[in-house]
Amino acid sequence: MLILRDLLLHGTMRFGELKKSIGHVSQKVLTSQLRQMEQSGLVNRKVYAEVPPRVEYSLTELGFSLHPIMDAMWDWGEAYKKKLAQEEDAAANV
Repeated sequence: MLILRDLLLHGTMRFGELKKSIGHVSQKVLTSQLRQMEQSGLVNRKVYAEVPPRVEYSLTELGFSLHPIMDAMWDWGEAYKKKLAQEEDAAANV
């Protein structure tokens, strides 16, 4: 989810940028997730023949098709947080 979020928000990103934006994730786990997403057709991996090697990740058309689903999940989460805050306020006023 976090990889999809960041690639949707920022577009093409390098491995280090993704790792930094996601936060507490090991290099091994992030590499594994990106490989799985690439095999599933969600992510493009582009390797540049440079020293040191540069690798960039971007979403495929299939990956972008998840955008409305991610938006719906965000909207649900925001509504849920609002509902919880209202319930906490009501409980505090009892």
